[in-house]
Amino acid sequence: MATIANPRPATTSSDVRFFFISAIVMALVLVAGFSIQLAFGRSSFAAPLYIHVHAFLFFGWTVLYVVQSWLAGTEASVAVHRKLGWLALGWMPAMVFMGCYITIAMVRRGSVPFFFMPAYFLIMDVVGVLSFAGLATAAIVMRRRTQWHRRLMFCAMTMLLGPGFGRILPMPFLIPWAGEAVFVPMILFPLAGIIRDLRRSGRVHPAWWWGAGAIIATQTAVSILPHTPAGPAVYALVTSGSPGGAVAPLAYPPFPGAPPAP
Repeated sequence: MATIANPRPATTSSDVRFFFISAIVMALVLVAGFSIQLAFGRSSFAAPLYIHVHAFLFFGWTVLYVVQSWLAGTEASVAVHRKLGWLALGWMPAMVFMGCYITIAMVRRGSVPFFFMPAYFLIMDVVGVLSFAGLATAAIVMRRRTQWHRRLMFCAMTMLLGPGFGRILPMPFLIPWAGEAVFVPMILFPLAGIIRDLRRSGRVHPAWWWGAGAIIATQTAVSILPHTPAGPAVYALVTSGSPGGAVAPLAYPPFPGAPPAP
């Protein structure tokens, strides 16, 4: 990564407000999305245990991110912030494992959301959670460089907003651009950070370019890979011997309640 030529700028109250308010907005996106899902009966507390474990890990990270953004505001709470950072380091691998496990379980059952092609859904979720982990790991490595750390962690959290927006947006009406439609509101978050930097200092901190670049690269890979020979091949490998193996990897599943094809 590139280094900053000037000394690290001091944290200001404006910095604290921006990152803390952004963290709250991100959390609200996820809460709203999953609340809508529950209100419309598309999810239930009667789900299998592994679904609850997955929810606990990902919502737990969201709560941790909000708390950490708040703790970073004063020197007195920075010590607690640093201790909780080690919890994040251990929490993240569990999130990656459960994120991949849930996705693989869904495609093997043949129960992919009908507005995504199965191969697209598989690659989108796995690549997305790995990109999140990569950005979060980079942020942890850069933890002593506050301006890098907070922006990279911000972009890592942005990578987790897809499921929230995917439950807020009218996804059935966005086929075949459902994935791209989710990407647009996601990228607005780092874009807001870029604009804020430009307005405050006339320059953009390089962490934004790395973070936003990683998000854009992830979406580009997700859009392209399913349509290469690797997409169906990976899908076939993952679903071998399961009901999902009989599902066409690059065809949209039928709408719920649609009559079976003749």
